[in-house]
Amino acid sequence: MKSTEKRFLLFAQYFSVNVPLREGIDDLSYKMLFTSVMDQVMANYDPEVIVLQCGADSLGGDRLGCFSLSFDGHADCVAYMKKFGVPMMVLGGGGYTLRNVARCWANETGVLLGERLQDDIPENTEYLRFFGPEFTLRPKLIPRHENANTREYLNSIQEDICETLKQVKGAPSVQMQAIPVDFFQETDYTLKDLDLQSMDLEETRDRA
Repeated sequence: MKSTEKRFLLFAQYFSVNVPLREGIDDLSYKMLFTSVMDQVMANYDPEVIVLQCGADSLGGDRLGCFSLSFDGHADCVAYMKKFGVPMMVLGGGGYTLRNVARCWANETGVLLGERLQDDIPENTEYLRFFGPEFTLRPKLIPRHENANTREYLNSIQEDICETLKQVKGAPSVQMQAIPVDFFQETDYTLKDLDLQSMDLEETRDRA
């Protein structure tokens, strides 16, 4: 590994948080961990803006996802992040049971606007037939997996993340720094190596 890569990895260490959940996590377990982790993340990173990606493949019954969240459980996370009062860009994401993706994002648009949308989907909705047989915004979802996340396992994740976040003091920023003397030399050597490899490849093709 090159010295520049080592310096980058050292600088970037601890600036991401991974939460390795097991299949079947439900609303209660997810909310308990989500609120605890995000409280710590917000306190340690102190962000000026949030980009929140609302993937719907964590809903129960998703064709590919393995979690068991309800529509309201999913939306509660959006509402929780909204309470911090930090400017927020909210995006879509995954989701492979399309009618439920549409339901999820419609419901959470209402949450962001401070409105509780009615549960019955209006009869004049263009694609109403796709939302049967319930024809509601927040139908009960049937989970495909048992919740494999024990309380002990979730507590261990929470403790690990807490230890990781202790290493972070404020949001990462780009500082003005002098360019290392060997930076351009190293780049030149890399480009020359690529040129030589390309020439060797062309000669091999010509001989073939």
